[in-house]
Amino acid sequence: MDHSAPGRAARALSFLRRHRVFAAAFGVGAVLRLITMLGYGPAMWFNDSYEYVSVALHPRPHPIRPDGYSFWLMLLQPFHSFTLVILTQHLMGLATAALIYALLRRKFALPKWGATLAAAPVLFDAYQIQLEQLVMSDTMFTLLVVGVITLVLWKRRLSWQAGAVIGLLLALTWLTRSIGLPILALVVLYLLVKRTGWRPIVAVVVTCAVPVMAYMGWFAAANGKFAMTNSDGLILYMRTAIFADCDKMNIDKYREVQLLLLCINDPVEQRKDYAQWYLWGQGNGDGTGTGEVLHRWGTNKKFSEITNEAASAFATRAILSQPGDYLGVVARDFFRSFHWARPRFPDESTYNMYQFKPYYEIDENGQPKRLPKWSSYQGGRTDTDAFSYEQGPPETRIVHPWADIMSAYQKVFYLRGIMLGGILLVGLYGVVVRWRKFGGPVVLPWLGSVGLLLAPAATAEFDYRYVLPAVPLACIAAAITLRRRVTSGRRSSKSASASEPTTLPA
Repeated sequence: MDHSAPGRAARALSFLRRHRVFAAAFGVGAVLRLITMLGYGPAMWFNDSYEYVSVALHPRPHPIRPDGYSFWLMLLQPFHSFTLVILTQHLMGLATAALIYALLRRKFALPKWGATLAAAPVLFDAYQIQLEQLVMSDTMFTLLVVGVITLVLWKRRLSWQAGAVIGLLLALTWLTRSIGLPILALVVLYLLVKRTGWRPIVAVVVTCAVPVMAYMGWFAAANGKFAMTNSDGLILYMRTAIFADCDKMNIDKYREVQLLLLCINDPVEQRKDYAQWYLWGQGNGDGTGTGEVLHRWGTNKKFSEITNEAASAFATRAILSQPGDYLGVVARDFFRSFHWARPRFPDESTYNMYQFKPYYEIDENGQPKRLPKWSSYQGGRTDTDAFSYEQGPPETRIVHPWADIMSAYQKVFYLRGIMLGGILLVGLYGVVVRWRKFGGPVVLPWLGSVGLLLAPAATAEFDYRYVLPAVPLACIAAAITLRRRVTSGRRSSKSASASEPTTLPA
């Protein structure tokens, strides 16, 4: 007993020495996160943050987004500390980097510097760190997705017990962000092609389905519809509102009055170039502004089942009637991810929410801006809910010099979009050269990364925070692709080939 503590310490020091490259990078990433917490405590805020907090305080199935992240806030609520919430999110970011390193070292035998390099964007990207400082679901979502991919790729043969864990993680992913459904489909398809066997696949599907079905049952009890949200059709509507031309959609004005109510009178060339206006905009105040279309149903009825279904039908008709226009806006938003700099899109206000600013924003009275006083769904108010959760002032406090350090850091240290494009091209090469094995282990993270970039462009709109969860998967795919080259100096191509999973059909 007397020697157990020194023994553990010696083993820990030995472990750190063996992995000193990653340990040093991990330590720098941790310090950057500590500086961020000192400079922007207790948390930073985004427009969606307040509804997550509201659901944590007043539990109910939210009509716009699943409640997975709010459940996490609910677990931490007894501590009344957004600082604790943000600390857990920074730990999630560091854990994501550790999973990438462990997978690439343990499974694919990358050298330590190569595995560390693949984890570097998660550790050092200023926008990744800023996203972790926001009261938002994206950091949890990223960890869950990387956890799923790590478990699926970890072993050649997947047991049903491991499949059950993967299914549970997929359920949590789906309950955190709706994009979890396509990730489930991708994982199941990969396991089928890999010929994993029916038991682990059934375990994945069943353990994912049970929590999701329970949540949908709760949603049905509250809203009368067995679904995850009442917003999928409305969000797709805003995607198509940029180009939808009712004259081309052949709407029957006698039988399809609901669709006519969603027509936008403004000519296509005069419409906004960002889609979210058509869901959240308030129009011009004269009843004809484009932002007021959805308010024809009544302000409090926007996210009802009937409005959502009508919007879904309208969007589907617009896509089928104008497929070229639809593919055009999807391609435009998809390729926004690969710009060298960050354009101020969709607007200046949203762009600024992702910035480490070393100064307070000023309101019309010359005072630092407080949290907005919006009404939350089913009672409550955004500012008072946040105060109640914190049991104190929840506004971001900018503290010098820490805020100045991160503001300067963000101007230089982030993954440029064109670099992400290059990483994806490396992964694509890895998929192509393994075409006889259907892309091998590269295909799962690569398709996951592309899917996370493409899905918002296809169903909603480009947003920079949707890009960041795709980066770790792109780095994993590129690292697996390059593993033979970076390991060729210390083992033969034959041994390198033997370490790669061979269970995919030739």
